[in-house]
Amino acid sequence: MSALKDRLIARIARMGPMTLADYMSECLLHPEHGYYATRDPLGQAGDFTTAPEISQMFGELIGLWLAQVWMDQGAPDPFVLAELGPGRGTLMADALRATRAVPGFHAALRLHLVEASPVLRAAQGAALSGFAPVFHDSIADLPEGPIWLVANEFFDALPIRQFLKGKGEEWHERMVGAEGERLILGLGPATPVGALAHRREVTEGQIVETCAPAEAIAGEIGRRIATHGGAALIVDYGDAESIGDTFQALRAHHPVDPLEAPGLADLTAHVAFGPIARAASPARASALVPQGVFLERLGITARAQALARGLTGAALEAHVAAHRRLTHPSEMGHLFRTLALTPVGSPLPPALDPVPDLGPTCP
Repeated sequence: MSALKDRLIARIARMGPMTLADYMSECLLHPEHGYYATRDPLGQAGDFTTAPEISQMFGELIGLWLAQVWMDQGAPDPFVLAELGPGRGTLMADALRATRAVPGFHAALRLHLVEASPVLRAAQGAALSGFAPVFHDSIADLPEGPIWLVANEFFDALPIRQFLKGKGEEWHERMVGAEGERLILGLGPATPVGALAHRREVTEGQIVETCAPAEAIAGEIGRRIATHGGAALIVDYGDAESIGDTFQALRAHHPVDPLEAPGLADLTAHVAFGPIARAASPARASALVPQGVFLERLGITARAQALARGLTGAALEAHVAAHRRLTHPSEMGHLFRTLALTPVGSPLPPALDPVPDLGPTCP
């Protein structure tokens, strides 16, 4: 049994079952035994691989997208260039390399990174040393001013709560309890949940996930963009609204029981983009666009062809596979979605569509 599992079972014995949100927070962020506090989780030696680690093309195109939106809003100088959960700094390093010839962009940017992991901060600092990144524990600590922000596979790791629809207006929260040396999932007592009162389409027995931290962060991003100008690009897996149980764990690139080894596996859930878009008001949200469509509109195929000219053999095969993995609907191309936040009245960002009706505002 892991040390953290012992602690969680002891806590449940003292205080009773815990919410999934509390469980995820302990597993991912415990200062001594938390997943992100103790390791670099990325790459073949880790537990998962993100788009920037698959190909340089991903970060390059996002960098050019940021620069174009910056120019479309009058090229403010200075501005905050921020990334939430920057991994090893690969995306930002590729973005900055791709934009080095954009007049004034590098001179105007001030690089700020929001990262909880000391291990990953060290990697980011090394990758981005030429830009003197400033690190923050929270988005609230970022300086005020025009902001251009990227969040790639950040929101999926934020703690969620799960509610199972009961009879009428009743919901049962799914809780983490203990049975001997095992952690188990159970249901709390029936209760109304005001934040889910608008989910009339959910039927008895279905599960809905909520993520209060995601909405709070989106609200802060939206406030800054509406007040000072700027843009945010959110890329993650999910859909407009939550339905069903998407709570999952990865270890060594394979799905595992999320309750089996607390602190030793990555825990995530699908992102509900609708609540994020609504929480970001008064900033304007774009429509959700699949990652593959977004990258194709930005010209990833032309960039892939240009890079392929200097490759042969296994390197060429890996390059072609990376392009497919990022864009094909059966791989990351459809499951991953992109959402942009910009000020009302500013030009629509490249490669995205106007916002559709994402449903009623949560009470």
